[in-house]
Amino acid sequence: MRLTLTLSLYIGRKFLHGIAIAFAGMLVIVALGDLVELIRRTADVKAGFAVILEMLLLKLPESGIQILPFAVLIGGMMTLTNMTRNNELVVARASGVSVWQFLMPAIILVLLIGAFFVTVFNPISAALLSRFEQLEAQFITGRTSMLAVSSSGLWIRQVEHDGGAVKEHIFHATKVEQEGLKLSEVIVFTLGDNNKFIGRMDAATATLEQKKWHLHNVTINAPGQLPSHLDDVMLNTDLTTGQIQDSFASPVTLSFWQLPTFIRTLEKAGFSAIHHRMYWHATLSGPVLLCAMILVAAVFSLRLPRRGGVTLLIVAGVITGFVVHFLTNLVYAFGQSGEIPVILAAWAPSLIALMVGGGLLLHFEDG
Repeated sequence: MRLTLTLSLYIGRKFLHGIAIAFAGMLVIVALGDLVELIRRTADVKAGFAVILEMLLLKLPESGIQILPFAVLIGGMMTLTNMTRNNELVVARASGVSVWQFLMPAIILVLLIGAFFVTVFNPISAALLSRFEQLEAQFITGRTSMLAVSSSGLWIRQVEHDGGAVKEHIFHATKVEQEGLKLSEVIVFTLGDNNKFIGRMDAATATLEQKKWHLHNVTINAPGQLPSHLDDVMLNTDLTTGQIQDSFASPVTLSFWQLPTFIRTLEKAGFSAIHHRMYWHATLSGPVLLCAMILVAAVFSLRLPRRGGVTLLIVAGVITGFVVHFLTNLVYAFGQSGEIPVILAAWAPSLIALMVGGGLLLHFEDG
Protein backbone atom coordinates (compact mmCIF):
# COMPACT_ATOMS: atom_id res chain seq x y z
CA MET A 1 0.00 0.00 0.00
CA ARG A 2 1.26 3.44 -0.92
CA LEU A 3 1.22 6.19 1.68
CA THR A 4 -1.39 8.82 0.79
CA LEU A 5 -0.49 12.50 0.59
CA THR A 6 -2.88 13.33 3.43
CA LEU A 7 -1.29 10.78 5.75
CA SER A 8 2.20 11.87 4.71
CA LEU A 9 1.43 15.50 5.55
CA TYR A 10 -0.12 14.46 8.85
CA ILE A 11 2.96 12.45 9.87
CA GLY A 12 5.22 15.27 8.69
CA ARG A 13 3.31 17.82 10.83
CA LYS A 14 3.56 15.51 13.83
CA PHE A 15 7.33 15.21 13.45
CA LEU A 16 7.77 18.94 12.84
CA HIS A 17 5.81 19.71 15.99
CA GLY A 18 7.82 17.23 18.08
CA ILE A 19 11.19 18.42 16.74
CA ALA A 20 10.21 22.08 17.27
CA ILE A 21 9.24 21.45 20.92
CA ALA A 22 12.47 19.52 21.60
CA PHE A 23 14.56 22.17 19.83
CA ALA A 24 12.95 25.06 21.73
CA GLY A 25 13.28 23.29 25.09
CA MET A 26 16.92 22.41 24.56
CA LEU A 27 17.71 25.90 23.26
CA VAL A 28 16.26 27.47 26.42
CA ILE A 29 18.40 25.19 28.60
CA VAL A 30 21.53 26.00 26.58
CA ALA A 31 20.71 29.72 26.66
CA LEU A 32 20.42 29.68 30.46
CA GLY A 33 23.79 27.93 30.72
CA ASP A 34 25.41 30.43 28.35
CA LEU A 35 23.88 33.33 30.29
CA VAL A 36 25.37 32.10 33.56
CA GLU A 37 28.75 31.62 31.87
CA LEU A 38 28.71 35.10 30.31
CA ILE A 39 27.79 36.70 33.63
CA ARG A 40 30.70 34.86 35.25
CA ARG A 41 33.16 35.90 32.53
CA THR A 42 32.10 39.56 32.62
CA ALA A 43 32.05 39.84 36.41
CA ASP A 44 35.38 41.70 36.49
CA VAL A 45 34.88 43.91 33.43
CA LYS A 46 32.67 46.86 32.61
CA ALA A 47 29.97 45.14 30.59
CA GLY A 48 26.35 45.95 31.35
CA PHE A 49 23.52 43.46 31.24
CA ALA A 50 22.48 44.82 27.82
CA VAL A 51 25.87 43.80 26.41
CA ILE A 52 25.62 40.37 28.04
CA LEU A 53 22.14 39.88 26.61
CA GLU A 54 23.33 40.96 23.16
CA MET A 55 26.22 38.48 23.32
CA LEU A 56 23.83 35.74 24.40
CA LEU A 57 21.48 36.38 21.47
CA LEU A 58 24.41 36.54 19.02
CA LYS A 59 25.72 33.16 20.18
CA LEU A 60 22.32 31.45 20.32
CA PRO A 61 22.04 30.56 16.58
CA GLU A 62 25.35 28.66 16.66
CA SER A 63 24.15 26.81 19.76
CA GLY A 64 21.00 25.93 17.83
CA ILE A 65 23.05 24.36 15.05
CA GLN A 66 24.96 22.26 17.59
CA ILE A 67 21.85 20.90 19.33
CA LEU A 68 19.82 20.27 16.17
CA PRO A 69 20.75 16.53 15.87
CA PHE A 70 19.73 15.97 19.51
CA ALA A 71 16.49 17.86 18.92
CA VAL A 72 15.72 15.63 15.93
CA LEU A 73 16.49 12.50 17.98
CA ILE A 74 14.42 13.50 21.02
CA GLY A 75 11.64 15.08 18.97
CA GLY A 76 11.45 12.00 16.75
CA MET A 77 11.28 9.70 19.77
CA MET A 78 8.54 11.84 21.34
CA THR A 79 6.50 11.80 18.13
CA LEU A 80 6.82 8.08 17.47
CA THR A 81 6.13 7.19 21.11
CA ASN A 82 2.95 9.31 21.15
CA MET A 83 1.75 7.92 17.82
CA THR A 84 2.38 4.37 19.02
CA ARG A 85 0.62 5.03 22.34
CA ASN A 86 -2.39 6.47 20.47
CA ASN A 87 -2.41 3.42 18.17
CA GLU A 88 -2.04 5.66 15.09
CA LEU A 89 0.97 3.73 13.83
CA VAL A 90 -0.69 0.44 14.75
CA VAL A 91 -3.64 1.29 12.51
CA ALA A 92 -1.35 2.51 9.73
CA ARG A 93 0.74 -0.65 9.80
CA ALA A 94 -2.39 -2.83 9.97
CA SER A 95 -3.55 -1.18 6.74
CA GLY A 96 -0.36 -2.26 4.99
CA VAL A 97 1.92 0.76 5.57
CA SER A 98 5.48 -0.35 6.37
CA VAL A 99 7.79 1.28 8.89
CA TRP A 100 9.88 2.67 6.03
CA GLN A 101 6.84 4.30 4.44
CA PHE A 102 5.66 6.17 7.51
CA LEU A 103 9.25 7.24 8.29
CA MET A 104 9.71 8.66 4.79
CA PRO A 105 7.84 11.96 5.54
CA ALA A 106 10.05 12.45 8.61
CA ILE A 107 13.22 11.75 6.59
CA ILE A 108 12.17 14.20 3.87
CA LEU A 109 11.32 16.75 6.58
CA VAL A 110 14.70 16.56 8.31
CA LEU A 111 16.49 16.68 4.95
CA LEU A 112 14.69 19.96 4.23
CA ILE A 113 15.46 21.24 7.73
CA GLY A 114 19.11 20.26 7.31
CA ALA A 115 19.32 21.95 3.91
CA PHE A 116 17.78 25.11 5.38
CA PHE A 117 20.22 25.16 8.29
CA VAL A 118 23.21 24.61 5.96
CA THR A 119 22.32 27.08 3.19
CA VAL A 120 20.36 29.82 5.00
CA PHE A 121 20.68 29.56 8.77
CA ASN A 122 24.43 28.86 8.79
CA PRO A 123 25.42 32.14 7.05
CA ILE A 124 23.22 34.09 9.48
CA SER A 125 24.72 32.25 12.44
CA ALA A 126 28.27 32.88 11.15
CA ALA A 127 27.66 36.63 10.82
CA LEU A 128 26.17 36.86 14.32
CA LEU A 129 28.95 34.76 15.87
CA SER A 130 31.55 36.99 14.22
CA ARG A 131 29.95 39.96 15.97
CA PHE A 132 29.90 37.96 19.22
CA GLU A 133 33.65 37.38 18.98
CA GLN A 134 34.20 41.11 18.44
CA LEU A 135 32.27 41.90 21.63
CA GLU A 136 34.09 39.10 23.44
CA ALA A 137 37.45 40.60 22.43
CA GLN A 138 36.29 44.08 23.45
CA PHE A 139 34.84 43.27 26.86
CA ILE A 140 36.34 39.95 27.98
CA THR A 141 39.53 38.69 26.34
CA GLY A 142 40.95 42.00 25.11
CA ARG A 143 42.47 40.20 22.12
CA THR A 144 41.77 41.31 18.58
CA SER A 145 42.68 39.56 15.37
CA MET A 146 46.24 40.31 14.30
CA LEU A 147 46.10 38.48 11.00
CA ALA A 148 44.09 38.63 7.79
CA VAL A 149 44.35 36.52 4.66
CA SER A 150 43.07 37.82 1.33
CA SER A 151 43.64 37.19 -2.35
CA SER A 152 46.47 39.77 -2.22
CA GLY A 153 48.37 37.80 0.41
CA LEU A 154 48.89 37.75 4.17
CA TRP A 155 48.61 40.77 6.48
CA ILE A 156 49.92 40.79 10.08
CA ARG A 157 49.61 43.64 12.55
CA GLN A 158 51.75 44.03 15.65
CA VAL A 159 52.30 46.84 18.16
CA GLU A 160 55.78 47.53 19.54
CA HIS A 161 56.38 49.59 22.68
CA ASP A 162 59.76 51.27 22.25
CA GLY A 163 60.38 53.09 25.51
CA GLY A 164 57.62 55.68 25.77
CA ALA A 165 56.85 55.55 22.05
CA VAL A 166 54.43 53.16 20.44
CA LYS A 167 55.06 51.82 16.96
CA GLU A 168 52.74 49.77 14.84
CA HIS A 169 54.18 47.41 12.23
CA ILE A 170 51.99 46.09 9.44
CA PHE A 171 53.47 43.14 7.54
CA HIS A 172 52.39 42.06 4.09
CA ALA A 173 53.64 38.86 2.48
CA THR A 174 52.65 37.03 -0.67
CA LYS A 175 53.49 33.54 0.67
CA VAL A 176 54.08 31.72 3.93
CA GLU A 177 56.00 28.63 4.90
CA GLN A 178 54.40 27.38 8.10
CA GLU A 179 57.53 25.63 9.35
CA GLY A 180 59.02 28.38 11.50
CA LEU A 181 56.57 30.87 9.93
CA LYS A 182 58.76 32.17 7.13
CA LEU A 183 57.26 34.97 5.03
CA SER A 184 58.27 35.66 1.43
CA GLU A 185 58.29 38.99 -0.48
CA VAL A 186 57.67 40.99 2.65
CA ILE A 187 56.69 44.65 3.00
CA VAL A 188 56.68 46.21 6.50
CA PHE A 189 54.92 49.53 7.05
CA THR A 190 55.83 51.31 10.29
CA LEU A 191 53.44 53.82 11.86
CA GLY A 192 53.94 56.05 14.88
CA ASP A 193 51.63 58.10 17.07
CA ASN A 194 48.33 59.10 15.44
CA ASN A 195 49.10 56.61 12.65
CA LYS A 196 51.91 58.82 11.33
CA PHE A 197 53.89 57.05 8.59
CA ILE A 198 57.50 56.49 9.72
CA GLY A 199 58.94 54.24 7.07
CA ARG A 200 58.76 51.13 4.92
CA MET A 201 60.97 48.07 4.66
CA ASP A 202 61.01 45.68 1.72
CA ALA A 203 62.54 42.30 2.53
CA ALA A 204 63.05 39.11 0.55
CA THR A 205 62.03 36.99 3.55
CA ALA A 206 61.07 37.40 7.20
CA THR A 207 61.35 34.58 9.74
CA LEU A 208 59.64 34.54 13.12
CA GLU A 209 62.22 33.61 15.74
CA GLN A 210 62.17 33.78 19.52
CA LYS A 211 60.78 37.27 20.29
CA LYS A 212 62.20 38.56 16.97
CA TRP A 213 61.30 39.01 13.33
CA HIS A 214 64.45 38.31 11.29
CA LEU A 215 64.25 40.21 7.99
CA HIS A 216 66.69 39.29 5.21
CA ASN A 217 67.91 41.40 2.27
CA VAL A 218 66.12 44.56 3.38
CA THR A 219 65.60 47.87 1.57
CA ILE A 220 64.63 50.71 3.95
CA ASN A 221 62.66 53.74 2.83
CA ALA A 222 61.84 56.70 5.10
CA PRO A 223 60.33 60.13 4.36
CA GLY A 224 63.00 62.65 3.36
CA GLN A 225 65.79 60.04 3.21
CA LEU A 226 67.47 58.08 0.46
CA PRO A 227 66.75 54.33 0.35
CA SER A 228 69.30 52.18 2.20
CA HIS A 229 70.04 48.47 2.10
CA LEU A 230 70.82 46.06 4.95
CA ASP A 231 71.44 42.34 4.81
CA ASP A 232 69.60 41.67 8.09
CA VAL A 233 67.16 43.59 10.29
CA MET A 234 65.75 42.41 13.62
CA LEU A 235 62.35 43.61 14.86
CA ASN A 236 61.11 42.90 18.36
CA THR A 237 57.81 41.06 18.64
CA ASP A 238 55.63 39.38 21.26
CA LEU A 239 53.92 37.20 18.65
CA THR A 240 54.27 33.45 18.44
CA THR A 241 53.35 31.05 15.65
CA GLY A 242 50.46 29.75 17.73
CA GLN A 243 49.08 33.24 18.36
CA ILE A 244 49.20 34.08 14.68
CA GLN A 245 47.48 30.86 13.63
CA ASP A 246 44.83 31.36 16.33
CA SER A 247 44.04 34.74 14.77
CA PHE A 248 42.60 33.15 11.65
CA ALA A 249 38.90 33.61 11.23
CA SER A 250 37.28 30.70 13.04
CA PRO A 251 35.40 28.34 10.68
CA VAL A 252 32.16 28.90 12.59
CA THR A 253 32.35 32.66 11.86
CA LEU A 254 32.47 32.05 8.10
CA SER A 255 29.43 31.37 5.97
CA PHE A 256 29.03 27.96 4.38
CA TRP A 257 29.20 29.77 1.02
CA GLN A 258 32.38 31.71 1.94
CA LEU A 259 34.37 28.76 3.24
CA PRO A 260 35.51 27.24 -0.11
CA THR A 261 36.99 30.57 -1.23
CA PHE A 262 38.62 31.16 2.16
CA ILE A 263 40.09 27.64 2.13
CA ARG A 264 41.62 28.21 -1.31
CA THR A 265 43.03 31.58 -0.21
CA LEU A 266 44.44 30.09 2.99
CA GLU A 267 46.16 27.24 1.16
CA LYS A 268 47.46 29.60 -1.52
CA ALA A 269 49.04 31.71 1.23
CA GLY A 270 50.83 28.61 2.52
CA PHE A 271 48.76 27.82 5.63
CA SER A 272 46.98 24.60 6.44
CA ALA A 273 43.21 24.85 5.98
CA ILE A 274 42.45 21.45 7.46
CA HIS A 275 40.23 22.85 10.25
CA HIS A 276 38.18 24.93 7.83
CA ARG A 277 37.93 22.10 5.31
CA MET A 278 36.87 19.74 8.10
CA TYR A 279 34.16 22.13 9.28
CA TRP A 280 32.87 22.62 5.73
CA HIS A 281 32.48 18.90 5.10
CA ALA A 282 31.00 18.33 8.57
CA THR A 283 28.41 21.05 7.87
CA LEU A 284 27.64 19.51 4.49
CA SER A 285 27.09 16.09 6.08
CA GLY A 286 24.68 17.53 8.64
CA PRO A 287 21.44 16.56 6.83
CA VAL A 288 22.66 12.94 6.60
CA LEU A 289 23.23 12.90 10.36
CA LEU A 290 19.67 14.18 10.90
CA CYS A 291 18.31 11.30 8.82
CA ALA A 292 20.37 8.90 10.94
CA MET A 293 18.84 10.41 14.10
CA ILE A 294 15.34 9.70 12.76
CA LEU A 295 16.23 6.04 12.17
CA VAL A 296 17.82 5.76 15.64
CA ALA A 297 14.69 7.37 17.15
CA ALA A 298 12.52 4.80 15.37
CA VAL A 299 14.60 1.88 16.68
CA PHE A 300 13.92 2.90 20.29
CA SER A 301 10.35 4.25 19.97
CA LEU A 302 8.19 1.71 18.12
CA ARG A 303 7.71 -0.76 20.95
CA LEU A 304 4.05 -1.14 21.97
CA PRO A 305 3.35 0.21 25.51
CA ARG A 306 1.62 -2.99 26.59
CA ARG A 307 4.84 -4.92 26.01
CA GLY A 308 6.60 -2.82 28.66
CA GLY A 309 10.14 -1.44 28.76
CA VAL A 310 9.26 1.73 26.80
CA THR A 311 10.94 4.07 29.30
CA LEU A 312 14.10 1.98 29.28
CA LEU A 313 14.19 2.07 25.48
CA ILE A 314 13.78 5.86 25.44
CA VAL A 315 16.66 6.26 27.91
CA ALA A 316 18.74 3.92 25.76
CA GLY A 317 17.92 6.03 22.71
CA VAL A 318 19.07 9.24 24.43
CA ILE A 319 22.27 7.53 25.58
CA THR A 320 22.84 6.31 22.02
CA GLY A 321 22.55 9.90 20.81
CA PHE A 322 25.24 11.04 23.24
CA VAL A 323 27.46 8.11 22.21
CA VAL A 324 27.08 9.13 18.55
CA HIS A 325 27.96 12.73 19.50
CA PHE A 326 31.04 11.61 21.44
CA LEU A 327 32.29 9.33 18.67
CA THR A 328 31.62 12.03 16.08
CA ASN A 329 33.76 14.54 17.99
CA LEU A 330 36.46 11.88 18.42
CA VAL A 331 36.59 11.15 14.69
CA TYR A 332 36.57 14.91 13.94
CA ALA A 333 39.57 15.33 16.25
CA PHE A 334 41.46 12.65 14.31
CA GLY A 335 40.53 14.43 11.08
CA GLN A 336 41.71 17.82 12.31
CA SER A 337 45.00 16.35 13.47
CA GLY A 338 45.57 14.87 10.03
CA GLU A 339 45.54 11.27 11.27
CA ILE A 340 42.76 10.33 8.85
CA PRO A 341 41.56 12.02 5.62
CA VAL A 342 39.29 15.02 6.15
CA ILE A 343 36.44 13.71 3.95
CA LEU A 344 36.46 10.36 5.74
CA ALA A 345 36.48 12.01 9.17
CA ALA A 346 33.64 14.39 8.28
CA TRP A 347 31.33 11.94 6.52
CA ALA A 348 32.03 8.63 8.30
CA PRO A 349 30.13 9.37 11.56
CA SER A 350 26.95 10.41 9.71
CA LEU A 351 27.08 7.50 7.27
CA ILE A 352 27.90 4.95 9.97
CA ALA A 353 25.06 6.23 12.18
CA LEU A 354 22.73 6.04 9.17
CA MET A 355 23.74 2.45 8.39
CA VAL A 356 23.56 1.34 12.03
CA GLY A 357 20.12 2.92 12.47
CA GLY A 358 18.87 1.37 9.24
CA GLY A 359 20.37 -2.01 10.08
CA LEU A 360 18.82 -2.12 13.54
CA LEU A 361 15.45 -1.07 12.15
CA LEU A 362 15.63 -3.82 9.54
CA HIS A 363 16.51 -6.35 12.25
CA PHE A 364 13.73 -5.39 14.65
CA GLU A 365 10.97 -4.64 12.15
CA ASP A 366 11.63 -6.85 9.14
CA GLY A 367 14.04 -9.42 10.55
